[in-house]
Amino acid sequence: SRYGPKMPLAVDCTAELIRCKVLDSSGRLKSHELILSYGLALVRFVNLITERKQKMVSIPLRQLAREVDIPIWVVDLRHELTHGKLPRLALCRKGCDVVLDWLRKTYWSRQLGNNLCEESEDEEEEQEGMEANAELDNDAWE
Repeated sequence: SRYGPKMPLAVDCTAELIRCKVLDSSGRLKSHELILSYGLALVRFVNLITERKQKMVSIPLRQLAREVDIPIWVVDLRHELTHGKLPRLALCRKGCDVVLDWLRKTYWSRQLGNNLCEESEDEEEEQEGMEANAELDNDAWE
């Protein structure tokens, strides 16, 4: 909320994907509605993450995705969602999980000093330490 209209793309994409998972677990939406919800979040993710690397000359999405280590099958899923027949819900769920993992490794682990990539026995203590450090050094959260 501090960023206003300049929300980092990774934060926006993460929020949309988590929203899909929450809606899915609520049981309130039908399969087709969930496919559309996941589909929009996945299409936005691929488009927003790759468009920063797009130059004056159009570069294929598959090449851009390869440069940032997004699995090619996620780009193919985005293509099907945009131009083809809607995929199965299971594939959309898997795409969401893979993309959230990519965001965790590529964006969130940097924001939190790689602590998300490590398993810890005492996560609460680590979280308190990170919060204390964040209060002392606001630059760590940019």
